[in-house]
Amino acid sequence: MTTVALTASPRSDFGKGAARRTRREGNTPAVIYGGDVDLLHISINTHELNLALRKPRVVLSLSVDGREVLTKPRDIQRDPVKRTLEHIDLVVITAEEAQQRSDMADAIQAATDAAEEAGMDAAAAVQALEVAVAAGEDPTAAAAHAVEDAEHKAEEYAEANKAEAAAESTSTAE
Repeated sequence: MTTVALTASPRSDFGKGAARRTRREGNTPAVIYGGDVDLLHISINTHELNLALRKPRVVLSLSVDGREVLTKPRDIQRDPVKRTLEHIDLVVITAEEAQQRSDMADAIQAATDAAEEAGMDAAAAVQALEVAVAAGEDPTAAAAHAVEDAEHKAEEYAEANKAEAAAESTSTAE
């Protein structure tokens, strides 16, 4: 499951100076919006947030002033040189959306594992998975055949390259 529980603190001070103070304290400034939640400025522990953002399709279950809010990252701002977190925008999602994201993350992991086991490029398997899901297929079922789809695509490309090479050698020989 890709739901990560984090604790967030509300922020009342804004601006560049306040954001810098927040970062010095080891937190990342963030904003929660969408759904039935009013715009909410918060700060989240930077280390915990970095660990959570490494997971694909992560859902953040934030505890803010005693209430739980399910969110997903919308915009992540990082320092262009140091790659440290500067700010993050979070969008409120429903429990159903959170489950869909979790199912997709599990399917991506399964496709990646299967591709690595088969000695293939994991990115090709994940791409085949996403194409199948976009076509309306269930993520779990799509993960089962994503590696086969990626292998089939690779074979098609290899055959096309052979045919192109043969056509080029024929045209240069004449």
